Amino acid sequence: MAGILAWFWNERFWLPHNVTWADLKNTEEANFPQAEDLYLAFPLAFCIFMVRLLFERFVAKPCAIALNIQASGPQVAQPNAILEKVFTAITKHPDEKRLEGLSKQLDWDVRSIQRWFRQRRNQEKPSTLTRFCESMWRFSFYLYVFTYGVRFLKKAPWLWNTRHCWYNYPYQDFGIMFLHHLVSIFLITFSYVNNMARIGTLVLCLHDSADALLEAAKMANYAKFQKMCDILFVMFAMVFITTRLGIFPLWVLNSTLFESWEIVGPYPSWWVFNLLLLLIQGLNCFWSYLIVKIACKAISRGKAGKWNPLHVSKDDRSDIESSSDEEGSEETPRKKPHTATTTNGTSGTNGYLLTGPCSVDD
Repeated sequence: MAGILAWFWNERFWLPHNVTWADLKNTEEANFPQAEDLYLAFPLAFCIFMVRLLFERFVAKPCAIALNIQASGPQVAQPNAILEKVFTAITKHPDEKRLEGLSKQLDWDVRSIQRWFRQRRNQEKPSTLTRFCESMWRFSFYLYVFTYGVRFLKKAPWLWNTRHCWYNYPYQDFGIMFLHHLVSIFLITFSYVNNMARIGTLVLCLHDSADALLEAAKMANYAKFQKMCDILFVMFAMVFITTRLGIFPLWVLNSTLFESWEIVGPYPSWWVFNLLLLLIQGLNCFWSYLIVKIACKAISRGKAGKWNPLHVSKDDRSDIESSSDEEGSEETPRKKPHTATTTNGTSGTNGYLLTGPCSVDD
């Protein structure tokens, strides 16, 4: 075990050639980042989680109710043991062949079965009240973290000259999103362990600057404050693109790639650290493309009437699937008609029935 730990903490991987772990030991005159400090992340994460629960229950929820945001969720699918078994054990998105089989088994038409699965999928998605509370928590958390970071950086003499980030110094006070969080965790860990906490602080603060605006736009959307939502989204897009496509590559990446090369030189963990930063920049480019795409679609839709930038892109977790046949009150599933005309093996046009609804025999 000792051999494995010695190999893992090899100084030639983590540190520049002229630095050893002994140089980073705490003294009475100065404190340095210590790898064992990262163990505090686990109890701290638990404490933040508990604070979130209390915040959403006693702060965010009363605010949502004051804004007349209802707790009611989407339309509930009527109980059906056969369809429920298919939904939970086989598939939530049945194909045409399975729909035809269920239609024969239940004596329902295909459209009613499709509607049932759509309603059942919507049941598992959070209500507007829940999403508002989540966004209010993230808004408050991002705003606090960003404000704290700015206050800390204002006191740092090395802020406007990133070359000072590379000299020895004492320490001061689930797809793409999963990859983003994974890379972020590695970046935070690397920047702390190999004494790059200054540049790590800059990266964190810079990337937190736009997040609070996005959550504020979501809250305005849930509260149906459309103009405020539009303004906040535009502000979010401007800050996001400016910080992540402008300041981050021209200021931070320039320092981590070129200034640090001149001052401390490359070493193994330096390559890993910069590779992760470049990966973050690739994700920034991808998200900026999506934001611009959303804005362009929103503007084009706005020419014909009201638009909502937060509803242009699909969010599988929160958006409620809908169709024109679900407007109004819930209908009783239609019994499969036996006299409907067929076209290419399907009833009616495009697989939908032309006959009206009829009651199901009990």
